[in-house]
Amino acid sequence: MRTHVAGQHQTFSSEGISAFSNPLDRWALRQIRSAVGAAPIRLLLWDGFQSAPGDDSSVGSIVFRNRKALFSCVRDPELNFGETYMFGAVEVRGDLVAVLEALYLALHGSKPRPWSRLWQQSNGVGQAKEHVHHHYDLGNDFYRLWLDREMVYTCAYFPTPDASLEDAQIAKMERICRKLRLQPGERVAEAGCGWGSLALHMAKQHGVTVTAFNLSSEQIDYARHRAQQEGVADRVEFVNDDYRNLRGTYDVFVSVGMLEHVGLADFHTFGRVIDRTLHSDGRGLLHFIGRDRPTPLNPWIRKRIFPGAYPPTLREVAEGVLEPQNLSVVDVENLRAHYAKTLEHWRQRFTAAAPDVTRMSNATFARAWDLYLAGSQAAFTTGWMQLFQIVFVRGESRRVTWARV
Repeated sequence: MRTHVAGQHQTFSSEGISAFSNPLDRWALRQIRSAVGAAPIRLLLWDGFQSAPGDDSSVGSIVFRNRKALFSCVRDPELNFGETYMFGAVEVRGDLVAVLEALYLALHGSKPRPWSRLWQQSNGVGQAKEHVHHHYDLGNDFYRLWLDREMVYTCAYFPTPDASLEDAQIAKMERICRKLRLQPGERVAEAGCGWGSLALHMAKQHGVTVTAFNLSSEQIDYARHRAQQEGVADRVEFVNDDYRNLRGTYDVFVSVGMLEHVGLADFHTFGRVIDRTLHSDGRGLLHFIGRDRPTPLNPWIRKRIFPGAYPPTLREVAEGVLEPQNLSVVDVENLRAHYAKTLEHWRQRFTAAAPDVTRMSNATFARAWDLYLAGSQAAFTTGWMQLFQIVFVRGESRRVTWARV
């Protein structure tokens, strides 16, 4: 299993804690308190000195276990909170999701740093492949520990709040098929297919043929094996290649959970791929993590979890992908609450499997992924992140549906 952190020097090691804090340490803690405002969180130094919220209520505590961790979070909190947490130099006492929700709500509305969009460079073919390899080729055994039996790693759709994750993922796939009004015999292009569950569902349940592109070799191998096992290898082709190399003409174009990895600089390229492959009366669906306003992904998430990723706004998708190709939006749905619920299920399963994750990798990797899942859940519960589904058709198409499914 590839972990990306094993063997790295633990810069923020919790060892060597000073016996007592000094006035400069306490000043630094006050700077962090000022940054998070009235968030109901206690901030503590290694010697017990603390800064409590004004009304003395709290949902949890953040403990800085050494001076280096403290000052790194003053200097660059967006990056170094995650770094210090994963290496054990910062401890969260109380419910991690609740603490992160409090932080997000306190920071909601804050302006991005003026240089924060400068990093958004084009994700070339080679760079895109390395980014995918970093995250999705960690090993199927790792993801199998906490995903559903279909191995779906995107937002589920819960018909009822108490639905199982397995049922909710199948409901999501079926909802996409119904939104696209799939008909037997149609050709579907899928950009970014994960472990192949949606492509297989479309072929088996709706009689279409699917060409699915993905840069993850481990996912593609898994999907091909499953297609053979389930007897649909003649109707589903899994291609281990970049979406830019998609060729042919299709009735339907669908992309679930990939647009946020395309990168803002390549939205026009993505739109041109849709335009050249979509039938003159075709339609499509984009399912992606997004924002209400342009804001880059957290730098720690970019460094440790999703390099090269960017969650776009609806306007950025419209202006970059759809409008230049005269593609008309016919439906937009926000499944933010469903992604929060999906992440709640994932994190419960991940927590139960944490000993296995640690054995497969190391404690640092396990802490990093726990923080990523908890932070993602908090981001959707607080509105820091959104989950959009857009259905589109050619601008001149008459295949505009009368009502949503």
